[in-house]
Amino acid sequence: MTLESVLVSRDWQEISVLECILGSLHIGVHVECDPDRARAKLSRSKVDAVIIDRDLRGTESLAASLCSLQGNGNSVPLLLLSGSPGHHDLPATGATFFFEKPISVEQAVRTLSAARNMMLTGRLRYYRQTLDIPVSLTFDTRTKVNVQLTNVSRGGIGVRVRRSIDISGPIKVRFSLPGLKGPVQAMGELAWTDKNGNAGIRFVQIPEHLQRNLQLWLEKQYFAR
Repeated sequence: MTLESVLVSRDWQEISVLECILGSLHIGVHVECDPDRARAKLSRSKVDAVIIDRDLRGTESLAASLCSLQGNGNSVPLLLLSGSPGHHDLPATGATFFFEKPISVEQAVRTLSAARNMMLTGRLRYYRQTLDIPVSLTFDTRTKVNVQLTNVSRGGIGVRVRRSIDISGPIKVRFSLPGLKGPVQAMGELAWTDKNGNAGIRFVQIPEHLQRNLQLWLEKQYFAR
């Protein structure tokens, strides 16, 4: 899978530079010259970022609508703006990045590389990789059980148990992922259960290097799909 973006602009010099760099970063780009059509596309399709040329008439309301959604904590595209010198105010617009026109290749590469990391983080925040491997749970300081891991995300795991287990308090989680050196170990808590023997465990404490390894592993699985 690739990341996806919408570029709202009629400046073909800007479009040419950004299309080239977005492609090199494996980010798909759909160019839209009309703000209203861009708004309609965004209402129908999920994208990871919107790049808006503020020199194009009618883009103010489009940027403002995206900004208001971000303030509500919803899952919305990353907002990037471009415009003539002095035609920007990041705190007021809610945009994360700004390109000053005419856009330089060096600036665009640096900005879009940073934006890509944020886009990927947004994608992976809720991504779960399906698995069927054993996982060890330890709770009550000494009670240890082996269950099956069904999926893993940045924030926790899903497991399946063969018999009813009364779990409360902190849970020590330990499992190994295919292709990842060393086990993943974290402290978690029970988030939910159902009548079919499934349960979700939320990570509450995980070493920083293991969190990073897990994130890189999830990225690899995600783009292999």
